[in-house]
Amino acid sequence: MFKKIMAAVLCGAMTIGCLTGCGEDETAEKSGIANFTAPKKGEQVIVMNIKDYGEVKIKLFPEYADKGVENFVEHAKEGYYDGLTFHRVISDFMIQGGDPLGTGTGGESIWGGKFDGGTDEHLIHAAGAVAYANSGATLDNPSPTASNGSQFYIVTGTVYDDATLEQMAAYYGTTFTDEAKEIYTTVGGTPWLDGGYTIFGQVYDGLDVIFEVQNVATDSASNKPLEDVIMESVKVGEYDGEDIRWYMSDYQ
Repeated sequence: MFKKIMAAVLCGAMTIGCLTGCGEDETAEKSGIANFTAPKKGEQVIVMNIKDYGEVKIKLFPEYADKGVENFVEHAKEGYYDGLTFHRVISDFMIQGGDPLGTGTGGESIWGGKFDGGTDEHLIHAAGAVAYANSGATLDNPSPTASNGSQFYIVTGTVYDDATLEQMAAYYGTTFTDEAKEIYTTVGGTPWLDGGYTIFGQVYDGLDVIFEVQNVATDSASNKPLEDVIMESVKVGEYDGEDIRWYMSDYQ
């Protein structure tokens, strides 16, 4: 298990009873983990159209990841992501894109170069979480999130049982709250990434599209899709009060 996890690493309690087809008023807003907090009408959201696959809508969390949200929103307004690909796709883990070079080596922030988006305990790597890829900590800069640029990933992950989460917590020297455990054992995600990456959004509609993309054929060495998966457009929109589809178990 941990060998598989390490090989794939990127360079309160909440009730999960209403995650399918829930409107804003039906989605309980709890203290603690905020991934599944419903957007409010008129709130700024991201609308992504993946060519040949469909539309994905993303809630943003400026209250927990202000620089991360600002970076993504301004890039989207400028059309930076339009036409770029998801260059790295790993089933049961995530899909990664946002690199103008399409190789995983390019991209920069709206400020030029890299930026530090930090982390926040209110956001975890649940299925549908959106976060910045980074190149890890260095001796010169021990904060891995200081190497954020334009590349981001959307979590697909898998569902874990309590025993595996306990083993993972011991292995990484971390802890999972009861709320996080409930999410990871019900909705799933990539819990071992918590605390190391800047999460700034959550897919609230179109996660079925993301789960379809994660199963494309890829090169075994690079995890690059054999046929380009293109972000036809990534735009800034407003939540209009439509029903929310955070997650559906049959996506997997």
